[in-house]
Formats: sequence, structure tokens, C-alpha cells
Amino acid sequence: MKNFNMKDYVLNFAQELLAIDSPSGYCMEAIQFIKKEVEQLGYGTSMNAKGNLIIDVPGKSDKTIGLCAHVDTLGLMVRSIKDDGTLAFTTIGGPIMPTYDGEYCRIRTRDGKVYTGTILSNETAAHVHKEAGTAKRCAENMHVRIDERVKSKDDVLKLGIQNGDFIAVDTKTQITDRDFIKSRFLDDKISVACIMGVLAHFKDNQITPGCNIKVIVSTYEEVGHGSSQIPAEIEELIAVDMGCIGDDLACTEYDVSICAKDSSGPYDYELTSKLIELAKSEKLNYVVDIYPMYGSDVSAALSAGSDIRGALIGPGVAASHGMERTHWDGVENTIKLLLAYLQEG
Repeated sequence: MKNFNMKDYVLNFAQELLAIDSPSGYCMEAIQFIKKEVEQLGYGTSMNAKGNLIIDVPGKSDKTIGLCAHVDTLGLMVRSIKDDGTLAFTTIGGPIMPTYDGEYCRIRTRDGKVYTGTILSNETAAHVHKEAGTAKRCAENMHVRIDERVKSKDDVLKLGIQNGDFIAVDTKTQITDRDFIKSRFLDDKISVACIMGVLAHFKDNQITPGCNIKVIVSTYEEVGHGSSQIPAEIEELIAVDMGCIGDDLACTEYDVSICAKDSSGPYDYELTSKLIELAKSEKLNYVVDIYPMYGSDVSAALSAGSDIRGALIGPGVAASHGMERTHWDGVENTIKLLLAYLQEG
């Protein structure tokens, strides 16, 4: 790799990945994008039956540790086609629906067509609807307006749109000159970019990690079963996922968050303590927090019966499941913690 710069590499990769639609269950293009990049770095890959990408990084010992991050995002799916040619929808994952009002989207048909549209409240116009500003924003009270000449259900059917088609929401990605990263679905594509930065750093510096690494890029995390099945040789599994920011939490956009406990229970004491000590020794900006309304790919693996030690880290992300934002500092601190952990093995 010529003139490798970690910041440029990670942010460029993140922007490209964020531009690829990948709501849970429709991650094929994003996975292929990651797979191609990984193989260009020289690492082997495989896929499991449900579409998770597994990356193999040989190490110096027989021990195998795992990293997991998810490429699937929140989204919508066509529930039905209304008589007026608009689309009723159901949600994929748990978006904050008021933030979707007025957002642009893409409808992806089963035969490969892509149509653009806008997500709107059913009380659309201030000059028509008395409740336009106060009506509840929820799937039952919203619709998608398609950017085509359609006036009826039959018009929409002729386009090839049908019930069960995926609807992807525009990310509106921006990276500011102050190093803020603003986008939908930083949860968890920014973490995938962090891991790719680690792998590129290993390649560029000809580093062999202290142990074998299996990286799992999962495709169903937002609906609860992303990494429920993992390679049997994994002994420790770290979920690299967003850190929460808000009331009663220490995390900011500039930190790497180390989660001690989420809705699934405490993470492994020894592994979490090791990560805290590494963060201290590397003089990183880090925090330890508890996330009562959160579950990770490690949670899914443990619930499925995996005999592993598990932990959770990630860059602080504000406004999760809405219009999210993080900062390069939080991303960099996460990468540095991963490098310290993986090189020690």
C-alpha cells in the first residue's frame, strides 16, 4: 500500500460503505464491497449461510480471537400499496420515526429496479392538514411517495414494486472540516471502517498479530441475530459497535467506549478489565459505561450458546438510530485500542 494514511483510509472507506444501501436482510452489495477490499489486502474470506462475511487473519499463536461489527442498518419494507399510489411500510429494526419524516429513500425491487421516493407523514401539508405539525410520526401514520407518475395501485404494480420490497433511507453523509462525521447508520458502519483500518495497518506495516483473528461482518444485528453463529475456535469475541451518548452516560464523540453491561447482562470481567488497562496504558480517551437499552453481536453469540469471553467497545455516537454523529477522535481511539489488544494477543 503506497502512502498509507490511517485517517484518510478509514474515512474514505466509511464514506464509500455508507453510500451502499444495506438494511437488515439486504446486505449483499455492502458485503461484496468489503470482501473485495479485504482480499486486496491479502486476507482470506468465507461466508456463512445467512451472508455474514468472515475474514481470516493468521497470527503468531494457536489462540483465536474474534472481532464482530455489523454492516446491516435500519430501514423499511413495503407493507402494502395504497389505492392512491403511495406505499405503506413496516420498519426494519428500531428507527426513531419522527426523524424519517421528509427523508429521501430508495425502493429496491426484487427484479433489480431502483426507484427514489420520500418518506412522509399522512398529514403532509401545512395548508391542508390541521395536524400536520403535531400528528404522530409512526409507520401506521406515514407513507412513501414515489418519484414516478403513479396515481393508483395498478400504476405502482406496473413499475414492478410489490409488497416485501426493501426501502433504504438516504444517509446524508458529511465529514466536516472539524473532523465530525455526520450520517445515518454510523451504527455500525463506522466500526466496520475501524476494523478495516486495523487490517490495513497490519498490511502496511507487515505486522503479524499475536494470535489468529476471525473478523465477522454480520448482516442481521439490527434484528437481533447477527453473530448468533460464530466459528467454533473463537475464544474471545469483541463486538465493535457504537458507544452510547446521553443522560447518565460518560461517553462523548471523542472517546472509545468500553461497555461493562448492557440489556443482556455484564460482559466478561477479565476481558473488559484488560481493555480498560490497555486504554489506560495507551493513554487513550476512554470511558466505561452501562447501556440498559442495547444488545450486541456478542449478546447474540452468548444467547445462542457460544462458550466465549465477550466484550463490547466502540466510538461514541450521538443520536443513535436518528441523525447520528461521531468524531475522528473517537474513531482513532477505538482503532488504537483494537491495535493494542490484537498485537498483545
